[in-house]
Amino acid sequence: MYLEYYVYIATVIAIILAVWAQVKVSTTFNRYSRTPTATNRTAEEVARMILDNNGLTDVRIERVHGNLSDHYDPRSNVLRLSDTVYGQRSAAAIGVAAHEAGHAIQHKVGYAPVVLRSKMVPVTAFASRFTWVIIVLGILFMGTSLGYIALHVGIGLFAITTLFQLVTLPCEFDASKRALEEMDKTGLYSSGELAVSRKVLSAAALTYVSSLLVSVLQLLRLIIRVDRNRR
Repeated sequence: MYLEYYVYIATVIAIILAVWAQVKVSTTFNRYSRTPTATNRTAEEVARMILDNNGLTDVRIERVHGNLSDHYDPRSNVLRLSDTVYGQRSAAAIGVAAHEAGHAIQHKVGYAPVVLRSKMVPVTAFASRFTWVIIVLGILFMGTSLGYIALHVGIGLFAITTLFQLVTLPCEFDASKRALEEMDKTGLYSSGELAVSRKVLSAAALTYVSSLLVSVLQLLRLIIRVDRNRR
């Protein structure tokens, strides 16, 4: 009973941390997105340079609507940059674009966590869609064999989504590391400009860490609750 209470409190704190992390990444990006770099190159141009320097000339770059909706799609081999990044010339925007180029490099070199993450996508998509449906079904039929099975299946699916988030962490940290290294290799950016990009990418990384923490604590709560009801 006490353990569940402490886990519940920890979950609330983790959720608050996750919200704060989302706010921090937005405020950090907005703060540093107003000043262009000395070279005055756009984020799209820098991403293209990084891709080409790594033999990824076949990767297309597209502009997509949204704010920080940037991502690399390995299925279509397209790097998509948001409106707030694509044509911008700040170290903040360039850091984000270089980070996504880092993901493309990961796929090219066969970075192990990225390979594992890609293989997990189909089952994780299934788990994300049906986890809570099955868990609610288990709660409705609590005390019956159907409810018992449903709850355990639901927890298993939730564990898969949590594992997916865990595997995502090294992918994100490594992409940021590659981004900063590639920006430095160009010789176009000062230490101060690289520091700005690092701050933005570090803030973004915190969102992944906090989300994983929330997921782990929620999984623990589910396990404790089911174990308590079984007794």
